[in-house]
Amino acid sequence: MIMKQLQHFLRAGSSNRMNRKRLFRLVVLSASAAVFLAVGLRADGDRGDGARNEKRMLSPGQQTFRFDTFGDEAFWGDTLKLHRAIEGAALGGVGAGVSPATALAVGLKVDADALPGSLVSDVRNGKVNLNSPATTLALLKLNAVVGVTGFFNADGSLKSMGIQCALCHSTVDNSFTAPGIPAGNIGHRLDGWANRDLNVGAIINLAPDLSVPDTVLGVDDATLRKVLQSWGPGKFDAEVFLDGKAFRDDGKTAAVLIPPAFGLAGVNLHTWTGWGSVPYWNAFVAVLEMHGKGRFFDPRLNNPAQFPVAAAARNKFYDVQIDPADDRVTSKLANLQLYQLEISAPKPPADPSNSAAAGRGEAVFNGKARCATCHTPPLFTEPGWNAHTPAEVGVDDFQANRSPDKIYRTSPLAGLFSHQKGGFYHDGRFATLPDVVNHYDSLMHLLLSDSEKGDLVKYLLTL
Repeated sequence: MIMKQLQHFLRAGSSNRMNRKRLFRLVVLSASAAVFLAVGLRADGDRGDGARNEKRMLSPGQQTFRFDTFGDEAFWGDTLKLHRAIEGAALGGVGAGVSPATALAVGLKVDADALPGSLVSDVRNGKVNLNSPATTLALLKLNAVVGVTGFFNADGSLKSMGIQCALCHSTVDNSFTAPGIPAGNIGHRLDGWANRDLNVGAIINLAPDLSVPDTVLGVDDATLRKVLQSWGPGKFDAEVFLDGKAFRDDGKTAAVLIPPAFGLAGVNLHTWTGWGSVPYWNAFVAVLEMHGKGRFFDPRLNNPAQFPVAAAARNKFYDVQIDPADDRVTSKLANLQLYQLEISAPKPPADPSNSAAAGRGEAVFNGKARCATCHTPPLFTEPGWNAHTPAEVGVDDFQANRSPDKIYRTSPLAGLFSHQKGGFYHDGRFATLPDVVNHYDSLMHLLLSDSEKGDLVKYLLTL
């Protein structure tokens, strides 16, 4: 419409003053409309490209998180021969083998969505032998064991096995129940949830050949197996392969709780003691802990005084080189990071009976208890450098000193209800949330009343 009026004035060659003003206004309006139209089209295009890019990266990122071994089967299977312990002597491996009952007992989970309907029916009707390693192999062939991949020979025997991110950082819900199978062992995947049932040390200890990690650590086989058996459910010690410190000064294991991997969007540091961001820790774990085939570089580890194992000439974990053609980690880091940042912290079930107490607890959290000073809503950690010295949080410095910056991260609190098993803080030293609240009440001289503490705990469980 505006363009037609403009063309009319141009054809008429109008010369009177009023028409010239109207002509000027029309030119301005036409230009403005063109600009807004162009910006709008560009914005729509950006949103479309962004949505397409997000979709393009999220699906591969989820696939990587759930199923990618990064080639680590060369370590867990070919080197440690853990697959032979899973098979058992009766199927061509060694030992008694790992039955589903044993696998579930050490915290492995089964993805119900990977099971065919006939198998679900047979399990529920007690027609599946849960004490046979052959059943475990059948589950591996279905890709149903969360965090574990089996590689099979043409004759159906287990050739090798590898692990994924999901082994430690996924679990399942309570949707599947059957006789002899406790709730929470088979169900729909819960990505990002810490598997606090998983006994990583006990699983590794099944391996027939630990000579390579023995050499890495510079210890004998019996010593390493003692360390692995000391970890217990829900714990893992990533730093022992850097500094060799398997036990605290008080004799307790140096292993720490497996942290959740959800609610990390906007959060700077990724682990209990900092180290780095999400993609840093993904590369660190994929290459140094999972033993995938990839490049890793961190000159901070080239410090023999703090990291004697990592800095040793036989290891050089501070600069792991690989032919780019063989790198199965680096190309996955971007998609993996995007998917992890998409995993929101879970919301607890609504509990109307606690709403009033939780409301009062929120006021305590933001006010008298000063929790929000560090656990700033809605991130519930500090925007920026979310870390403190051991003295600032009132605990010993053993675990902090095992990290480059010698600090403890301010852990995000969202989804706190979902990872209470095993205790709180990096090593589970506080068994319950009231223990944590009492610790800070004493450390910071908050003088909270018992009712204020109770309300605060109820609020924390709503995050």
